[in-house]
Amino acid sequence: MSAKSQGSLLSALFPLMVLYAGTVALFVLTREGATGIALYWGYFVPVIGVISLITAWGNAYARGDSRLFYLIKQVIIWGAFIWVLDLLHKMGVDSALGGQKAAVTLIMMTAMVAFLVGLYLDAKMVFYGAFLGFCGYLLADPKHSAILVKIGAPFKVVDPANKPVTMVSLVAVIAFLIAAFLLLSTRGSVAARRGS
Repeated sequence: MSAKSQGSLLSALFPLMVLYAGTVALFVLTREGATGIALYWGYFVPVIGVISLITAWGNAYARGDSRLFYLIKQVIIWGAFIWVLDLLHKMGVDSALGGQKAAVTLIMMTAMVAFLVGLYLDAKMVFYGAFLGFCGYLLADPKHSAILVKIGAPFKVVDPANKPVTMVSLVAVIAFLIAAFLLLSTRGSVAARRGS
């Protein structure tokens, strides 16, 4: 593999790295009860939308879809969601809920939008949406960590119920690897389409 193709591959994977690393970092801050955490998640939502747009750009080309319609769909979905979040913020919903509850609500809403975007536009976002929903679930009910035991068992993690950050990091790596595989598959389809 040439240095140019390695650089190209790294630049293609970088947005996914930012997506998963940023989510794990915000998960940790939310668990620790950082002040204003809902605001940080709110700033991260447009980042998620832009990464969704960037990482699925090749999908439209590989499928032979119009890139213009793909762009319009992404902008409408993420733009509408960000508008709703801004409207809820102006109404004081996040202040009424409080920091932690507002953050968890925002996480779960974002997970649902990412999951739906994944179903209709980009399969990579299905896995991110599921991962984000998993993070939201652990934050919403930290005492109910039986799911961590089930996930940790195949990986031989000792006492996974008391290691949510480790388990979230492990799930992030798994979801990232699946997303990277899907990205590489799309790149292969794009290369084949250009070659024909």
